[in-house]
Amino acid sequence: MTTIELAGLELYGYHGVLAEERRDGQPFVFDLRLELAPDAGASDELEDTVDYRELAALVREVSDARAYRLLEALAGAVADALLARFPIEAATVRVSKPRVRLEPPVASASVTVERRR
Repeated sequence: MTTIELAGLELYGYHGVLAEERRDGQPFVFDLRLELAPDAGASDELEDTVDYRELAALVREVSDARAYRLLEALAGAVADALLARFPIEAATVRVSKPRVRLEPPVASASVTVERRR
């Protein structure tokens, strides 16, 4: 198996349960882990693997398409889109909200979703 990971992809979005989150927006951090065929990239040609730029563009596309109330739904939508668009075996998507406001305070809230073919 070949694994591609993108860590710390930060996008501004209008997701959340609270009205002010959906109105004002906030940063979200995406971490992706994709499982490809064992020989992906063995040819040393970009067309035989997955281009990181296309991954980042797809995450932005999904995040910008609509406002999600739950991190679970956002992460699931990204994972489903990755499987639909790219020749991968599995996608693990972690979405973190670094500016979450909770009492007592926390550094961030995160959700991880895994999808397989």
